[in-house]
Amino acid sequence: MKILVIGSGGREHALVWALQRTATKPVDIVCAPGNAGIAELAECVPQSAADVSGLADYCKSAGVDLTMVGPEGPLKP
Repeated sequence: MKILVIGSGGREHALVWALQRTATKPVDIVCAPGNAGIAELAECVPQSAADVSGLADYCKSAGVDLTMVGPEGPLKP
């Protein structure tokens, strides 16, 4: 399963850490845009959390199965 975590803060770092620790099956975790701490745990892609259409395109091209949004900003219309 491929999971995209959107954001670059402590909340997203905790999400990535928890996903890795609790996964019962192998997971491929990607974070956009991520940060240096997250990069130690998952692949970071240079995609802005505010670029919703760009994130959707990335999900389609990379075969992302699940997206978890950390910050509130990308959820607002």
